Amino acid sequence: MKDLFDRCKFGDFTLNSRIVRTGLWESQREKSGNMTPEIYDRYENMAASGVGLIISELYSLYPKDVFSKYSNTVNYNRFVREARDLTDLVHIYDVPIFAQLGMVQFNKRTEQNIRVEDVTIEDMRKIQTDFIMAAQKFDYGGFDGIQLGLGNYYFLSRFINPTFNSREDKYGGSTMNRLRMVLEMIKVMKDTTKLHINCRLNAFDGTTNGMTLDETINICQLLEKHGVDSLQITRPRSPQFFTRENHDENPLIGAAQEIIKRVDIPVILGGGATSQNQINDILNSTDIDFISMQRPFVNDPSFLVDWQIEGNGESHCIACNNCYWKKTSTCHIRPCKIRP
Repeated sequence: MKDLFDRCKFGDFTLNSRIVRTGLWESQREKSGNMTPEIYDRYENMAASGVGLIISELYSLYPKDVFSKYSNTVNYNRFVREARDLTDLVHIYDVPIFAQLGMVQFNKRTEQNIRVEDVTIEDMRKIQTDFIMAAQKFDYGGFDGIQLGLGNYYFLSRFINPTFNSREDKYGGSTMNRLRMVLEMIKVMKDTTKLHINCRLNAFDGTTNGMTLDETINICQLLEKHGVDSLQITRPRSPQFFTRENHDENPLIGAAQEIIKRVDIPVILGGGATSQNQINDILNSTDIDFISMQRPFVNDPSFLVDWQIEGNGESHCIACNNCYWKKTSTCHIRPCKIRP
């Protein structure tokens, strides 16, 4: 029998549990970008709680992207030093930590949200270079891995999606061509950093002629072949979907099952889990070994401590989504408990 608090292998890492924390953008950073004491406190509480792997809040690639007012950034002078302080703190508890890197839109001077087909080769090389440089900063900052945002409606998810990518050059058309930009970045990241590379991508998107599960499986296999170390499966508009009304109907479970059958790297199920019994049922009725949780950690970064004591814990998060699209992504229903 599997249990969510099993010590288990995740690639080269040994995790303290099967729970992966994925962040939103609860940055609480200073205007300059510097981390505040609240950030360090939150991460220490999560690391000490029994979580297996921490994936950070979103780090925006560009300072004027959609979430840049809310999210952390790599674009300030003390980033590497402060990142090292943060990752050292998490590592005290033998918990690995990945940096989540995302780009929602590509903007160039006065042009906003440029379409995939209008991105020039020169633009593409700049984007790739900026992703690679950010990865190198994460490596210097002590992060164990990087999560590339290929899912939800981020720019790279649109680039690999046939609904949005109508390019006629070598970066459009076939699945391999649409994924080429990402694979080129991954190769350089593998060559120049020690980071574990995780890709977060949609199982499907529901758009006409868009991403199907079969297409996603093909992409997962190509990512594995080209050096990706693990995957996280999500869907567009994930937080809005996983409300209390839908929390017993997670279509990602079947999709994750199919992907797990066809790759040999760890696969994380994303979204929807709210209780200890529910998670253990998923673990023992499927081949899924790792489950990510997001909003329950916003509600209380230490809730796993109570779960270990109670044995049948349930998150106090009511999936109201009031933490979504808010400036600090904090819980407005129940104050987070900060443990001594």
